[in-house]
Amino acid sequence: MKLNGSSHSKETDESLLEKYISDNDLSLLGELYARHSEMVYYVCLRYFKDEEKSKDAVIQLFEQLIVKVKKQTIQDFPKWLYVVAKNFCLMELRAGKNNFEVSTSEFVDFPNNLHPHESYAEKEERLSQLENCIEKLPEKQRISIDLFFINEKCYKEVVEITGFSMNDVKSYIQNGKRNLKNCMEKADEQI
Repeated sequence: MKLNGSSHSKETDESLLEKYISDNDLSLLGELYARHSEMVYYVCLRYFKDEEKSKDAVIQLFEQLIVKVKKQTIQDFPKWLYVVAKNFCLMELRAGKNNFEVSTSEFVDFPNNLHPHESYAEKEERLSQLENCIEKLPEKQRISIDLFFINEKCYKEVVEITGFSMNDVKSYIQNGKRNLKNCMEKADEQI
């Protein structure tokens, strides 16, 4: 899905997004999306565990973006797109399994009934809050949490990648989870 030789290849994501919103030129959005489509594919593959379904999701998400990017204020396109892709996958899984519970507990140990009646927008907001909380973690905790939960590496792989000791990795993950839970609770109090 890469566009080679495009005249916009040196423009920033923000510039392409602004131009698409003002000019409604679909090729601009296509180029912007192409830059990040591989990330979208791997997010979908992580949830669906099916290559074809993930490829289809990449196309479906692009179709949704045509309208969605004009309805929201986007500060950081790749982070925003990551959250949109993740939410899309979770909603697809939920639609396929009526008893599938969407919660942030896949990253943090929250009670499943904490927010049982959240709307799609509320779920998206909570996922955005979680992303923000992850960014606020101390570096070693953030790296360990990212590798362990988001990239699904085992403890041993995290040790090999980071060079941290096994005890340190376990500590960073445990403390990171606690810090994420505290951060999310504070975010809930501000709503």
